[in-house]
Amino acid sequence: MSSVPCAPRRIRPIRPVGYAVVRVGRAAFLLHRRAALVALGLGVLLAASCLAYLCVGESYVQPVEALKVVLGQPSADELVVGTLREPRMVVGLLVGAAFGVAGGLIQTVARNPLASPDIIGISHGASALTVGAMTFGVTSYAVLPYLSVIGGIAAAALVYVFAWRGGLHAARFVLIGIGFAIALRSVTTLFMTKGDYLVAQQAQIWMTGSLNGRGWAEADPLALTLLVLLPCVFWAARAQRSVALDDDTATALGVRLGRVRLGLVLLGVVLASVATSAAGPVDFVALLAPQIARRMTRTAQIPLLCSALMGALIVVLADLLARRLFSPTELPVGVLTAAVGAPYLIWLIVRSRSVRNGGTS
Repeated sequence: MSSVPCAPRRIRPIRPVGYAVVRVGRAAFLLHRRAALVALGLGVLLAASCLAYLCVGESYVQPVEALKVVLGQPSADELVVGTLREPRMVVGLLVGAAFGVAGGLIQTVARNPLASPDIIGISHGASALTVGAMTFGVTSYAVLPYLSVIGGIAAAALVYVFAWRGGLHAARFVLIGIGFAIALRSVTTLFMTKGDYLVAQQAQIWMTGSLNGRGWAEADPLALTLLVLLPCVFWAARAQRSVALDDDTATALGVRLGRVRLGLVLLGVVLASVATSAAGPVDFVALLAPQIARRMTRTAQIPLLCSALMGALIVVLADLLARRLFSPTELPVGVLTAAVGAPYLIWLIVRSRSVRNGGTS
């Protein structure tokens, strides 16, 4: 009696706990359920915050009228909403999202929650070159964004070179970055003292991080730049999984860690520098947004989409409060973000020290 060969059983891949499979045609993607719910909730909060931003001000605008302006319908509040508030809000959204993603990428590479662009000198490099150009009479917005990007990349390159000793150690990377940040801030102050008084005042406001007077002239090139960088962000969202592995495992899997880390850092530097060129160094957004997003989603890696949404939410709410807390005086948005971010930074340092002491005792 001849035996009939059985067809081989198809082995189903193991699905990680907490993930769902999303199929688009023949392609299948793993979706973290909690991260998706958090992103949805942040999107709803951001939409509500944007509506409040457009309605609240020296003159209150009905939500229906504000929505008419956004949708391009005729309204009596076109000047207040469409000309004054909407473009400023769009700049805040783009700046916050760029800082959120930049902070997430740099913290992922450094494996340190303190590795934020405004802590390790990247924003200070962009500020130093921009303020220096303003001191010598270069005030054209067609030139300043490029100078900010060049300054941020140069500062990041210096930190990367000095921190590299056969590898990128997280603590050394942060400490050297803080040293460069202090030095670059001193250079910026020197430029401000040597320049014209009016230019120095303008630079001082820009240095605190401000959306005052921002409009479509700043929003359009910023949106175009972020749109061009969007494919790189999609790549980074996948590449950061390999960076999160230990070096031996990643090398055994064929991952070129040096190139991947350099690509992630370069993308984060460009995003932070572009955001700085549009609104100045809005402190602590890149520090806060990724860590809050990670704690909300409870994922192994920093979720870039949630970081972008959280960064945009922080900037929009902070600028809304900056406009209304001491009305009619408008505060720079960086004052509000620093008021929240500085205590968080102190708590983060104390917490990391207590965890380290607890692990060694």
